[in-house]
Amino acid sequence: MSPLSTRLDPVLGGAVPSEKEIGSGRAQAAVAGVTALICNADGMLYHAAHGVPDIGRNEKLAPDAIFYTASMTKAVTGAAIMQLIEQGRLFLGAPAAEVLPELADVQVLEGFDDDGNPRLRPPKRAMTLRHLLTHTSGFGYDVWNKEILEYQRQLGLAERGRGMRADLKRPLLFDPGERWNYSIAIDWAGLMLEAVTGQRLGDYMAEHLFAPLGMVDTGFRVPEEKRPRQMTVHRRQEDGSLTPEAPMPPEPVGDMDRGGGGLFSTVADYGAFVRMILNKGELNGERVLKPETVAEMGRNHIGDIRTVRSVSYLPEISNDFDFFPEVPKAWGLTFQINLEQAPTGRSAGSLAWAGLTNCYYWIDPVKNVGGVFASQILPFFDPQAVKLFLDMETAVYAELAQV
Repeated sequence: MSPLSTRLDPVLGGAVPSEKEIGSGRAQAAVAGVTALICNADGMLYHAAHGVPDIGRNEKLAPDAIFYTASMTKAVTGAAIMQLIEQGRLFLGAPAAEVLPELADVQVLEGFDDDGNPRLRPPKRAMTLRHLLTHTSGFGYDVWNKEILEYQRQLGLAERGRGMRADLKRPLLFDPGERWNYSIAIDWAGLMLEAVTGQRLGDYMAEHLFAPLGMVDTGFRVPEEKRPRQMTVHRRQEDGSLTPEAPMPPEPVGDMDRGGGGLFSTVADYGAFVRMILNKGELNGERVLKPETVAEMGRNHIGDIRTVRSVSYLPEISNDFDFFPEVPKAWGLTFQINLEQAPTGRSAGSLAWAGLTNCYYWIDPVKNVGGVFASQILPFFDPQAVKLFLDMETAVYAELAQV
């Protein structure tokens, strides 16, 4: 048994349902199941699965289980965008409306009149691709922005998740560049890629990222023959127990692939992406990004602006969230950057983000280590799942300190 297995197996294995709970359909546990991977630039250091894919069935979770990555998709979309920037086909500082003319019509929401009609005005400056990639565009998410939720309700608009670009046509909450707000902006960035390449985002990724990186189980759709490998989404109940719902279904085939949150993957596949970043754009002899491009992705692109706590207005979907609230954080090109060392041991300048179904990753280029943690639980930022992820990360750095 490797030193990391000695540390991590008790942490992760001790957080899953007991044998008598499996098959019952309800369990008091941090997670029903979790697949996890730790790697450095040279390879995998740990890859394991603990628990079950569904607490209603007596079936062991496999390390190659497929999970819905949700917003972990954003970094992959960012890498695809950066390939086009390298080629001079997209530009960070150019108005995004030059590629997507419909963005020229987006206005800033200033509230609602007495009849509930939105009060809108033109933005003070043009939105750029950099604004989109750094969540400083002014866009928001209905889950964490009551103004967007109210706008949708007043106008009778559909919520997101149909794979339709019409669902992205929402107003801005502030002028581009003024502050950070977690948002649908990466979906718009994905549409910019589609406009420039003439390809669906998923097709472009399959050709230019997934194939060269060996990400054989990653895509916006799960093929029929692979669906038995999908983890079931579980829901945290008020008493702290977990109950199974169903594997996350893929979005219907609409008129776009959602670059902000549509991919399915495995921890091995996503670990290949993490290793590519640690290797400065190359993996197993295949270069997909230049070293200077990877460095640019990991640089603070929002200056003195800092990320803020996101408050949930749809508690069945998400809790409030803020990673390491005591640590100042900025944003790169689709990565959050902690500007000081985190309590887990994560180095200042590390990159990270998460997905709605309580899946998480981090990339530490200073100490040459990264990790992927995949559970499938709603609502997002589940306290028990988050604690388990951070306990895993802390154990990794404790082991590194012994080397």
